[in-house]
Amino acid sequence: MEKRTFLSAEWRNLIMLNYEVPSDVLIPHLPPGIELDLWEGKALVSMVGFRFLNTKVLGVRWPWHVNFEEVNLRFYVRRFDGQQWKRGVVFISEIVPRPIIATVANVLYHERYSSMPMRHTIKDTDSDSKLIRYEWKHKGRWNALGGTVRTTLQAMPSDGAEAFIFEHYWGYNKLSETATHEYQVEHISWQIAEVRDAFMDADVAELYGDAFVPFLTKPPVSVFYADGSPVSVRIAGKIYQ
Repeated sequence: MEKRTFLSAEWRNLIMLNYEVPSDVLIPHLPPGIELDLWEGKALVSMVGFRFLNTKVLGVRWPWHVNFEEVNLRFYVRRFDGQQWKRGVVFISEIVPRPIIATVANVLYHERYSSMPMRHTIKDTDSDSKLIRYEWKHKGRWNALGGTVRTTLQAMPSDGAEAFIFEHYWGYNKLSETATHEYQVEHISWQIAEVRDAFMDADVAELYGDAFVPFLTKPPVSVFYADGSPVSVRIAGKIYQ
């Protein structure tokens, strides 16, 4: 039976700042039945900024909730379902500008959304580059992440670090100590571009907790950009341990 599409949208102008963290920082955030997915033996988290465009929830375009920004902190996991490994993500935090989006996602699907004032900037800096900047306001302070992106796009290598970061097509949320919510994200393989002069200026302790301060306040180990595409998010079901 085909899984129900909960959300359809375009995810565009994705910029990801990636940081290495010790596994023991992430293990408390693992849902039941899920394990860490490592890149070259290392656990990574990503600070992600992107644009939601043409958004529909259960097939409906809700007024004033169609186009907006999101900034999230996520890490990488996998699950063996008895036949294959499913590579996915778990979110530490997801920030959007509309309270109703956060409320619906948190209540129905146990996401980790919060609502804050947000804004973004995308502007040309020269003939072949553009500045992309995402900002979110918490307790009177504007936090920001972004970088300068080349406008020349290229195919994503199937076995590179970019594919590891971008091509996790499952999501997992903890429902209880014995239950996990699973959903599937569908999209084409994205085109990527070079990023330089990446930055993040954020109150890490206040937003994400003291455990992340030593790692998110260092320069990222990598920074990637993807142009994005239309996406569909399908509800897969629950996993019980």
